[in-house]
Amino acid sequence: MFTGEYHHTLDGKGRVIVPSRLREGLGDCFVVTRGLDNCLFVYPNAEWVRLEQKLKQLPFTKSDSRAFMRLFFSGAMEVEADKQGRILIPQNLREYAGIEKDIMFIGVSNRVEIWSEQSWKQYFEKADENYEELAEKMADIDFDL
Repeated sequence: MFTGEYHHTLDGKGRVIVPSRLREGLGDCFVVTRGLDNCLFVYPNAEWVRLEQKLKQLPFTKSDSRAFMRLFFSGAMEVEADKQGRILIPQNLREYAGIEKDIMFIGVSNRVEIWSEQSWKQYFEKADENYEELAEKMADIDFDL
């Protein structure tokens, strides 16, 4: 399970050190893809395979399913950490997430998210204002904290 927030900095070559606590769960090789809310989703290989199997169940005759799968899988890249624990975030994914230098790694249960620091701060401030409302909505879907 992935938890926590970690601030890191992208180097001039587009590399970043993956926090060691997250790297333990991700392993040396994992998948980075476009996420939602203009962040990147990072999955350990076992979780990626499980997700891929679930997404294969979507009806390919529906245009929304096809569009989502195209966008999700076309942005996916397998990355490997070097001896210093760094990964290269591909340019197209950095552009998608608006990542230039300062990065936030966010642990979100079965995945890690990578955000530009500025985008994460904006998202967090907005979501934090509605934290109690979000908790109430969770009860509406029969989920009790």
